[in-house]
Amino acid sequence: MEKQYDVIIAGCGVGGLYCALNIPSDKKVLLLCKDEMMLSNTALAQGGVAAVLDTTNDSYDLHFEDTLIAGRQENNHDSVRVLVTEGPKDVRRIYEEFDVDFDKTADGALNSTLEGGHSRRRIVHHKDSTGYEIAYRLCEAVKKRDNIEISEFSVLFNLKRFDGGFFAYILKDGKAQIVATPYVVLATGGIGQVYRYTTNSAIATGDGIRLAYDLGCKIAHLDYVQFHPTSFAADKTSRQKFLISEAVRGEGAYLLNCHKERFMHLYDKRLELAPRDVVAKSIILESRRLASEDFYLDIAYKGEDFLKKRFPMIYEKCLEKGVDITKEPIPIFPCQHYLMGGIDVNLNSKTDIDRLYAVGECSHTGVHGANRLASNSLLEALVFGRRSAEDITKKSEGERFCPPEFPEVPDISGAPVPKDIDKTINDIMQRSTFVIPDLSACQTGIKQVDRYLERLRSGHFAVTREYCEALSLATVAHIILKEKLSK
Repeated sequence: MEKQYDVIIAGCGVGGLYCALNIPSDKKVLLLCKDEMMLSNTALAQGGVAAVLDTTNDSYDLHFEDTLIAGRQENNHDSVRVLVTEGPKDVRRIYEEFDVDFDKTADGALNSTLEGGHSRRRIVHHKDSTGYEIAYRLCEAVKKRDNIEISEFSVLFNLKRFDGGFFAYILKDGKAQIVATPYVVLATGGIGQVYRYTTNSAIATGDGIRLAYDLGCKIAHLDYVQFHPTSFAADKTSRQKFLISEAVRGEGAYLLNCHKERFMHLYDKRLELAPRDVVAKSIILESRRLASEDFYLDIAYKGEDFLKKRFPMIYEKCLEKGVDITKEPIPIFPCQHYLMGGIDVNLNSKTDIDRLYAVGECSHTGVHGANRLASNSLLEALVFGRRSAEDITKKSEGERFCPPEFPEVPDISGAPVPKDIDKTINDIMQRSTFVIPDLSACQTGIKQVDRYLERLRSGHFAVTREYCEALSLATVAHIILKEKLSK
């Protein structure tokens, strides 16, 4: 790595990638990827991108209202308005300029589907692997930019401010390095690994949130965690759960209880197309009513040809686990999926610390309110990833960056991090905050989490990826439990 860059972006999901692509070519960008470049929550996103591309049969106002209804009216109206009005331009751009292969109708138009909480068919998609398609195309575009240096398997483990910028402490190949920059964009994704079961990637440990919190940033609504109602449940042993996309219900799938009976009419008039939080809570209540965690999603009636074409990845992955979705119901149950809160930012993705930005799932734009509307996440990352780049470009115009004397590279040797910490935190969070919170368990859990946090911060542990992730998980768990108990 060089000693200094114009912008450092930590994270290579759609928010970080699209931000990098919107930085002018005369600025040197360092893109840090904690693992390989294609490992991110973006690459796991199935359903699609919600955007009003057909203003004859849809409108920005309808998308706005759907987003507020799903978010329980706790959304930031200005952020939602920016999302729904600017988003379509970004969706068209990644289709036209970066060759994202969205599915098309017979006449060549972009094909839009329906998902829970949406009043119109406005979700454009690439089969059932939209996130992977977008991530792949944007990664390929980033690789072609001479001004963007990509550093895989690189952990941003500390940030220190100085007047006019930051020193970024980076762990790569077992060694610590320090680089300087006037601007940092945190695009580090979600917090899924703080829970026992999650649809998130293995790197979703809340690192950016911990770094921002340690700098004194405002962290907002970290307890607003979305539990997806339909994760694949036939495999009881795996921590990382395969998601059965919202689009499956959008295409007409039925939710069934342990008796193979539909039950959503008992809880919400929108039935299977109710927002995710409503469906997840309904499943838990039905589970308690019948004393069973056996639930199913049935779309077999749609036929083999349709299902193999519309949901090829879901079909193949379920078949690998012994479930043929064209002939039988899919075992499902809720698990952790998405974070609506995070590092608080303004309409340009700027935090309350000068020159520090946050985009994507680690940020809190206020777009999602208390519950994210399906397929608004990729749209948010595009819109606010671009906005962060535009704001940085504007503010850096004519600036001359002169960092002070570099600090000494720290000694990162020490004892190995205890192996039981992450599992214990997973168990605490699962007991206390899963779908329907248990405040008594929260009170007990935060005491144990705080003991771990103090141990990690005061003990002389080697600075490794494992240590950084354990510290992030403990920090995130502390903030979530504290917020739950303050209500």
